[in-house]
Amino acid sequence: MLFLQLFYTFFKIGLFSFGGAYSMFALMQDEIVYRQTLMSSAEFLNLMSLGQLTPGSTCINAATYCGYTVVHNAGMSDGMAVLGSITALIALLLPSFIIATVFCRLLMRYVKSPVMLSIMSGLRPAVVGLMLAAVSFGLFNKENFSSLDVNPWYFCVNMFILIASFIGIAFMRISPIRMICWAAFAGLMLL
Repeated sequence: MLFLQLFYTFFKIGLFSFGGAYSMFALMQDEIVYRQTLMSSAEFLNLMSLGQLTPGSTCINAATYCGYTVVHNAGMSDGMAVLGSITALIALLLPSFIIATVFCRLLMRYVKSPVMLSIMSGLRPAVVGLMLAAVSFGLFNKENFSSLDVNPWYFCVNMFILIASFIGIAFMRISPIRMICWAAFAGLMLL
């Protein structure tokens, strides 16, 4: 039953995720952590971070880790947890595969039609909104930054790393890989 629930959940996430990883993370967190309580918020944020740090697509990595963790948390063996990873991965990718195959054929036929252009224009702001929601509500929390009340040093160091990373990538055009390495080093030295 857990595998069917995993398949359904990740199929739904894959079906309604427009805009890439950050919009998908918002849906993933809502479904897995808040609605179905299959894992804690701290576990999800750790897996999301791990998904971003490992090579490959962050969405695919996070779904794979989530599938494994959910099955492992249910008390099943590591072999079954690997099956949970595979289930989540296939379920996440299947809607994209189906939609891309169908849309590719339709897009080639109706690429210049006003209806298709209107649909694509309507999707763009929704995608930006999903990404902002994922960043603002999903990531700015006590698990990632602590709070001034609980641990002022941890909070200030994390805010410094956040601001320095943003300025470094957005304005100074420093490589994100280099910023990740520097942030890890700063965390190691300061936290």
